[in-house]
Amino acid sequence: MTETNLEMQIDAVAGMIARSSNIVVFTGAGASTESGIPDFRSPGGIWTKFDPEDFTIDKFLSSPQTRRKQWRFLLESGLFTAAEPNRAHQAVAELERMGRLRAVITQNVDNLHQKAGNNPERVYELHGNMAWVKCLDCDERYALESILWQSMGGSDVPACEKCRGILKPDVIFFGEMLPPQVLRDATEHARNCDLFIVIGSSLVVYPAAYMPAYAKEAGAKLVIINMAPTPYDMEADLVLQAGAGDAMEKILAGVLARLS
Repeated sequence: MTETNLEMQIDAVAGMIARSSNIVVFTGAGASTESGIPDFRSPGGIWTKFDPEDFTIDKFLSSPQTRRKQWRFLLESGLFTAAEPNRAHQAVAELERMGRLRAVITQNVDNLHQKAGNNPERVYELHGNMAWVKCLDCDERYALESILWQSMGGSDVPACEKCRGILKPDVIFFGEMLPPQVLRDATEHARNCDLFIVIGSSLVVYPAAYMPAYAKEAGAKLVIINMAPTPYDMEADLVLQAGAGDAMEKILAGVLARLS
């Protein structure tokens, strides 16, 4: 894609946003790489350093050794406590402040949309939120940072302070169902928007990847911003093969220019 073509596409997306009043943004790992969080599946990603089989819910529940690996991963990575929103997150938050955005549906667990200023009630986290830890016995919730400090204090597998039960990051492990109410609400928004914008998702992980299909079936325009091709490119109204931060920053500037 030439620079001129990309600029024309960015301008076209800005026009679509300016004409829309019910926008849904769908984000994947590519929306957060600029914040220093590596894509789990790409070369050099998390799954090249850790075995995904150690992150199944059955193994987590049955194996103290697996739980120890989990907490070691969290302690060593530091990814989810130190990361800050990037230009893509900030642009999405600005769309909400402008009254254009109705919902953010995200596959990410990094809490960066909320940090950027999106209303948490408008953010639908299909795979959970790594900022929290939940006790599987009594349902008590803790901030991840407080639990990591507990681990650093000597216990490499922290336990619930209330009942000494098993603590689990409040995210979806392999083999777990997506949270039903979140999935229902996200689907409802996808089916009722007038513009659906995908940012940084390969759209290969289901059922999350059904969301753009729901939007298109209901008559919404579909825009995909991703560095690599996706299975939905042929269905999209516009496809931008570009980095999330740079593209969203320029798109937002185009929207503001139109509305000023």
